[in-house]
Amino acid sequence: MSLLEIRCVYFTAGGKPILENLNFTLGEGEIHALIGTNGTGKSTLARLVMGCEGYHIGSGEIRFDGLSINELPIEKRAGLGITMVWQEPARFEGITVRDYLSLGKRGSDLSDCLDSVGLASGDYLDRMLDNTMSGGERKRIELASMLALKPRLCILDEPISGIDLVSVKDIVAVIRRIQQNGSSVLLISHREEIASVADRASLLCGGRIAMTGDPDTIVRDYKSRHCVICNGQICDYATH
Repeated sequence: MSLLEIRCVYFTAGGKPILENLNFTLGEGEIHALIGTNGTGKSTLARLVMGCEGYHIGSGEIRFDGLSINELPIEKRAGLGITMVWQEPARFEGITVRDYLSLGKRGSDLSDCLDSVGLASGDYLDRMLDNTMSGGERKRIELASMLALKPRLCILDEPISGIDLVSVKDIVAVIRRIQQNGSSVLLISHREEIASVADRASLLCGGRIAMTGDPDTIVRDYKSRHCVICNGQICDYATH
């Protein structure tokens, strides 16, 4: 059963088409990797699903668990169980890590959540989230919050971009844990070693999904074409 359905979605920014007639589905409990080079609209799609400010589809429909969410603000979507780990680690000042992780569902083992992302709970649970923390520490804590929150849909947007303290092995392990907790995962990436954790993968090119299938097959095809920043005309995906 599809948890997320994107039907014939168009989105433009500054008069430039970013997504054109895009169709995409993500199943209940599935990890689905969205692959494509920088500039193809992967992060735009993530923000459209999350309902971020300034991101509203021009036409088409986004459905979550059978419900159209086109007009729902970001807080309503969060209430349905959609959440997102951003490209850059979020900054929450003035609260402890314990309080931040407790913002989600009650009853989660917060120590286990931190230990699972490589942070010693005894050192971090009562530490303040402030500028003494590195970007890598913040990113790990944000990933730990996904384990504590147990969302229905977790969107991970380039989860290791620029963060030198989070290894690929750790990211893959956390993604598997998130899935084991019952969450579906939309994994935005162009990295083969991360995409391999997915159940399925889709290639975004020319503003729409060019192909969907086994992650290894999709990544291999993507790499074989030596994709560069896409204008929808420099490769033959756009004609498929």
